[in-house]
Amino acid sequence: MKLHQYLLDAAHHWPDKVALQEIDGNSMTYEELDTHSNRLRDRLVSLGVQPGDRVGFWLHKSIDAVVTLFAILKAGAAYVPIDPTGPAARNNYILSDCRVAAIVLEKRFETMLGVHDAEEWHPVILSIDEAGDSRQARATPSCNVQEETSFAVSRAGTEDLAFILYTSGSTGKPKGVQLTHGNAVSFVEWCAKTFALTQSDRFSSHAPFHFDLSVFDIFSSVKHGGTLIIIGEEIGKQPHELAQVIADHGITIWYSAPSILSLMAQFGQLETRDYSALRLVLFAGEVFPINHLKLLTKRWPHPLYFNLYGPTETNVCTYHQVRTPIPAEQMEPVPIGKVCSHLEGILLQADGTEAGEGAEGELCIYGPAVTRGYWNLPEQSQGCFVEVDGKKYYRTGDIVREEADGTLRYLGRKDRMIKKRGFRVELGEIEVCLYRHPQIREAAVVALADDSVGMRVHAHIVSMEGKPLSLIDMKTFCSKHIPVYMIPDRFSFHSSLPKTSTDKIDYQTLKTWSGS
Repeated sequence: MKLHQYLLDAAHHWPDKVALQEIDGNSMTYEELDTHSNRLRDRLVSLGVQPGDRVGFWLHKSIDAVVTLFAILKAGAAYVPIDPTGPAARNNYILSDCRVAAIVLEKRFETMLGVHDAEEWHPVILSIDEAGDSRQARATPSCNVQEETSFAVSRAGTEDLAFILYTSGSTGKPKGVQLTHGNAVSFVEWCAKTFALTQSDRFSSHAPFHFDLSVFDIFSSVKHGGTLIIIGEEIGKQPHELAQVIADHGITIWYSAPSILSLMAQFGQLETRDYSALRLVLFAGEVFPINHLKLLTKRWPHPLYFNLYGPTETNVCTYHQVRTPIPAEQMEPVPIGKVCSHLEGILLQADGTEAGEGAEGELCIYGPAVTRGYWNLPEQSQGCFVEVDGKKYYRTGDIVREEADGTLRYLGRKDRMIKKRGFRVELGEIEVCLYRHPQIREAAVVALADDSVGMRVHAHIVSMEGKPLSLIDMKTFCSKHIPVYMIPDRFSFHSSLPKTSTDKIDYQTLKTWSGS
């Protein structure tokens, strides 16, 4: 089974049904989505894109972006989504790292593209005037497409690569998680059974396409002939506007990181609108502060709530239905639940043995949704798996405890990776960024739990001259090298940083400084 088969089936069964809708009213039917993605597929293939290639797209979130990713899949290639709000240097690294054969991008990003002089790598570049423009969607793609020979839809198999999602890397460089058609399809099929999705559902598309939450949004909607409501970057972090969109567009299934739901609960004025259409609220990517979840379930008492857990490498691997109303005395975050039925999970202790009942251990996952590894990083790929009883389990790096009823409770990270606003953040990558600053001598970053924002990132810095640097300048500098969600929330300047007996940064002491 291949992902684009969902679109072929939907175009056959529901050709006139609205598949995609932008919040300004612009829309596209399943027949149109199939036709326009075929046109772009033909253009890509005519320009040399072959099965197994990677194709990047650097577009604002829009109907055009969805057309593009289906066209790439139909050509037998893997799509590589680029964050349109991210730093140019990071985006160019991603395109270069996986040596994309072609790049579909908006003209506004052409000046940011840094592949023109690359040696031994000359990707085809297709430009779109402006993704999301109402005139564009009907003519997608507006990249000088000519009437050419129509090519057959790729016969990609389950083991063929479907997309690569780049996440934060400990070396300071993002790493590409490889996901196959089989990986994604197994997850989408599980969702279909678990959430009883239907043709009448209207799915939110809040997550950016470079974030793994988008896999559910796009492919679950298309599989069932639903309508995907595309929410662009411009209002993606505006709680009042998002709350209005949910009500006005009759969204039945919402899926996002807890951070935006927390903001909507606090500032969305949810009590002023009709949300009777909303039947499922799904959240994933980080711990949901329990007080904010209580408030949300009070504002929206009728939907079913699910906490979905899992790294990009497995997509969702455990889930938990939240019982509402949440007791007033509950102060502990909701658990991550039980392992999904299409996967298997074990808890391993530091010595490699399985954790006993009630003991803590690292959650390891096996099954068809698990990644094959990281692009062009064979050693890291090998190191993230452990073999137990002849099965290769992915090591999530998360420490959990299994309770008496089999429910798993998240306890924390094994390493220094955190989740912030739903995105995975490697603190080491932030430090690498800070060390690029010419006036910084030492830098160390820690993260602490914060009831209001989930995780607060605190950078501790020693400047060359021993004086504080401008906070505005620091944030501006960081924005040129790392995504907005990775920029530290707080900067502190010191004459020196604490060290351990082996002359390494003493992060435990820094955490006490951050908490004071």
